Order: sequence, then C-alpha cells, then structure tokens
Amino acid sequence: MTQPTRSDAIVDSAALRRRLRCVYWVGGGSGAGKSTIARRLAARHGLRLYSTDDAMADHAGRCPPEDCPFLAEFKRMSMDERWADRSAQTMLETYHWFRGEGFGLIVEDLLRLPPDEGVIVEGFRLLPGLVAPLLHDPSQGVWLLPTPEFRRTAFESRGSLWSIAEKTSHPERALSNLLERDRLFTGRLRDMAEAAGVPVILMDGSLTEDVLESRVATQLGLRWRPEMDG
Repeated sequence: MTQPTRSDAIVDSAALRRRLRCVYWVGGGSGAGKSTIARRLAARHGLRLYSTDDAMADHAGRCPPEDCPFLAEFKRMSMDERWADRSAQTMLETYHWFRGEGFGLIVEDLLRLPPDEGVIVEGFRLLPGLVAPLLHDPSQGVWLLPTPEFRRTAFESRGSLWSIAEKTSHPERALSNLLERDRLFTGRLRDMAEAAGVPVILMDGSLTEDVLESRVATQLGLRWRPEMDG
C-alpha cells in the first residue's frame, strides 16, 4: 500500500479547512460563558449551534479504548477516585477531554452537516492546537479565559458549583480540586492559544453580555445585526 506523503497531508488539511469554511469556533475554560454567547450569536446570525458538551456522552460511547485510553481509565474510577483522591495537577494531566481525546469525533459530526451551513461550535474541548489547523480563516476562532473568581461566580449563579463534588464522600476536597484543576487548565489554554497564534478574551466580569457578544462577533468576522435586538 502506498504511504501518504507530507504533500498529501498538506492537501488533505487544506481540503478539510475548505470543507469547514463555514464553521466558527468558541473555546475556553469552564464557566467562561461560551454557551451563552454561542447561543446568542447563533440566534442573531442564523447559525446552527453545536455544543461539544452535549456531545460528550455520545462521544464517550463512540471512542474505542485504544483511541481514548484516559477516557477508558476514567470510566473505571469511582467518584472519589475521579475528584477527591487525586491532586488537581494529576486530574489536569489525565482528564481525557483536556488531552484532546474524542476531538476527531467533533470533526466527524461537523463533516456530516451541509458544507454551506454556518455553524458555531462551542466548548472547553476545543483545544487551540487542535482547532487552529482547521481554521479556514484565522479570525474564525476565539477562546474565552475566565479568572478563578469569574468561574466560581458563574458556577454559583447556575447552581452547579457543588453538582459534582457533592457526589463524592469528601465534597469540600473535591470542589477544591475541581476549581484548582480548572484554574490550571485555563492557564494551559492561554499557553496553547499563544503557541497557536489564536485570539483570547479575558473573562474577569468587566464585560457585559452585550459587549462580549459584540467583541466575539467582531473577532469571528460576523456582521453585527442590531435589528435582531429586542
């Protein structure tokens, strides 16, 4: 069998970028407001919304152990083993979605959609180094990076701050681990975004939803449509 050459890979990458030319990407840390902004942009600009969070259960079932070893190990753990008994650093390094496992399934899902239909994809699983090679235009992706204070306030306002931790035998320890893990992940996202040359927006509570929507729309090259307000 003839092995693919580097030039084949470049052609394939270019073809994939063209195929995903109508896809806009909003990544970032947990609690950054990605879902809210993506929903608003989808409604305003007539885009299909694809939430990577909503696809997690499906992808966890579709990803074979040989392709997703960290996911397979995670499935075998108890809630205490996942969130209370390990350090935040270990949780960061071994969490399957943070390592990009299953990202190919996101791409597979997008390729099943009509090629000329605009889609906005959102979620923390959109690692900058994985998304950047797929961008048809460098402006079609942005990452929201929440401060720890912003994230905790967001979780509290949603009533989800303790939703995972309370399922363990050590809720306070688990919550502390989760918040620290997410802080570390956001720092890693910042480094990834810088390395990939993609834009970020700091979420520190200084931006209203309207201002943030406008900034994200501008970054993604979406024409502002104030007639949709109200």
